[in-house]
Amino acid sequence: MSDPVTTPPAQTPASPEVNADENRRQVLYWRLLARLFDPEEQPALEAASVAVAGDLGLPPALLDPSVSVDNLVQRFPELGDELRNLMAEPDDTAAPAPERVGADEVRRAALVSKLLLNVFSTGTGSVTATQLADWQQDAAWFQRGLGCEPGQLRSRPGGEELAGVLAGLEGDLVRRMRLREVLADPALARRLTPSMSLIEQLLRDKANLSGVALANAKALIRRYVDEVAEVLRTQVEKTTVGSIDRSVPPKRVFRNLDIERTIWKNLTNWNADDQRLYVDRLYYRQTARRTTPARLIVVVDQSGSMVDSMVNCTILASIFAGLPKVDVHLIAFDTRALDLTPWVHDPFEVLLRTNLGGGNDGPVAMALARQKIADPRNTAMVWISDFYEFDRSQPLFDGIRAVHQSGVRFIPVGSVNSSGHQSVDPWFRQRFKDLGTPVISGHIRKLVFELKNFLT
Repeated sequence: MSDPVTTPPAQTPASPEVNADENRRQVLYWRLLARLFDPEEQPALEAASVAVAGDLGLPPALLDPSVSVDNLVQRFPELGDELRNLMAEPDDTAAPAPERVGADEVRRAALVSKLLLNVFSTGTGSVTATQLADWQQDAAWFQRGLGCEPGQLRSRPGGEELAGVLAGLEGDLVRRMRLREVLADPALARRLTPSMSLIEQLLRDKANLSGVALANAKALIRRYVDEVAEVLRTQVEKTTVGSIDRSVPPKRVFRNLDIERTIWKNLTNWNADDQRLYVDRLYYRQTARRTTPARLIVVVDQSGSMVDSMVNCTILASIFAGLPKVDVHLIAFDTRALDLTPWVHDPFEVLLRTNLGGGNDGPVAMALARQKIADPRNTAMVWISDFYEFDRSQPLFDGIRAVHQSGVRFIPVGSVNSSGHQSVDPWFRQRFKDLGTPVISGHIRKLVFELKNFLT
């Protein structure tokens, strides 16, 4: 007896409405791809996309790449709420995605296309200050669409790589801008939003600026330094606290009163008759922190590849220099070493005295840094570099090993930028690991944590 023949269940044909929604979403995404890879308009796709937007009740400006997202939201505020978290990953508890495309998915495709096109299609040719400012605002809305506030993308899982892409796009826009002409016009200069890419260009070109252009460049650098310093200062305040010093008697002030301990210690004075606790001794919390006087020597590679670290570290050094009982020295180097300690309290002045570019000659910087070591066991030396040296065979590492063996806390850092991306010479990386001083990589918070452990 032969096996019965089974037939697959009949497939229910999709409704014309569902097919239409799938096709409309496909049109929007094909139009997005065409725009990203070919700036020329595709008349058929553009016309079809305009019709789709009209059917959804979306404004035609949504499809105009020349209209910034920020301008669009100003004109149509209701779109702001839709754009936020638009591309955020759904929670595990969220309802499953629909099997078939509906009108809501088509609308979402139109909004996603706007965010992607305005951020990733940057065109060619020269860029104005207004265009740069518009792109920066678009990038901010792109990050909101991913579910995070601007500047917080790197702290999200997998966000570092995407943040690096955005930084690269911004850097390209800055390079294409006629920066000197923009800086010479106060009205245009005011439209610039300080960023790492812009600061790097200003530092590279400052020798060619004068008059109004130089004054505007300095104002932008000052604004950026102040913004970054505020963030770093908060991180330092959260971490640079020593252990409680039990040898210092507590201050007998109300804010230090330990109410729980006072009640516990006086429970024997409880009077059951009048239901009162009589206190014959007050107890106070000890709040004095033990802070050991320390010397911090920061050595920064000022070659072009380390500009992000240079900016961050000069600001960080100034913050630590403002702490009590911390003696901070700052050295910058390329093929020469420059002692910037007299200006360590003002990172703005430090940056104006740096000259980005050139090669690396670490032994020259080490010779200057070793002169500043007075008490090795109470000294930390932070060395920020990619360690690609002219002669990597041994000279610099011999000096580093000698400093480490003398008792100095040596902290090699590959990068202290926002993204944590770095390229450290493998030869040095392995030797630092063997020495017991592995290279720190990642966010600047890691360096702050290491310095906190040394200072407390």
